[in-house]
Amino acid sequence: MSASPPEPEQLPESSLISHLLELRDRLLRALVATFLIAVPCLYFANDLFSWLAAPLLEWLPEGSTLIATSVVAPFMTPFKLALLAAIFLAMPVILYQVWAFVAPGLYRHERRFALPLFVSSVLLFYAGAAFAYYVVFPLVFRFFVMTTPAGVQMMTDMTQYLDFVVLLFFAFGLAFEIPVATVLLVRTGLVGHDTLGRNRGYVLLGIFIIAAFLTPPDPVSQTMMAVPMYVLYEAGLLLARLLVPKSA
Repeated sequence: MSASPPEPEQLPESSLISHLLELRDRLLRALVATFLIAVPCLYFANDLFSWLAAPLLEWLPEGSTLIATSVVAPFMTPFKLALLAAIFLAMPVILYQVWAFVAPGLYRHERRFALPLFVSSVLLFYAGAAFAYYVVFPLVFRFFVMTTPAGVQMMTDMTQYLDFVVLLFFAFGLAFEIPVATVLLVRTGLVGHDTLGRNRGYVLLGIFIIAAFLTPPDPVSQTMMAVPMYVLYEAGLLLARLLVPKSA
């Protein structure tokens, strides 16, 4: 008669199953939260698009509007925006589910350090998106409208406009994560305080190159991204000096 396998060999399998079940529950909670937020977003989809188009419409010549070059665009574009808005608004819940899944595997000192970074990264991403809408959009669209050649009527397709502003939202949201990235680089020991401080010139050059790739090909968008990125880099360096000792 064959002996039954020892109990310690059964533990990894049961542990894996429990982790998979917890991962499934976390994913379901994130999906439910996104769905609940998507319902009102879909109902107010046209209002959301009107709000999103306001920075451009404010600078267009009188009588000019956005246009739809596709039959389904008047429906599909606000629908797409509503889904993106639901994901955007549900991001704290989604990221919290990720945090709740990985936190038990961290040491206590790692949790104390990671939780503030997690919260600040969410807030900074929203701050970057707000900066794009309230500061960058009016300046960029004013620049585009004022530089339109004489005899040319600016007629922007609503779908292309949505893709353009979503790209800027995403780009500025990521750009505002620089303080978190700087602190993490120092905390993990990949780069030291002094090294980051000595190489400010290279960092500034790299920031302008990154801004050129992330923004549309115009100097206004590039500068409006590069300047806050450098300021945030200096803020991240200051936080790294305060939060992380040089021996870390």
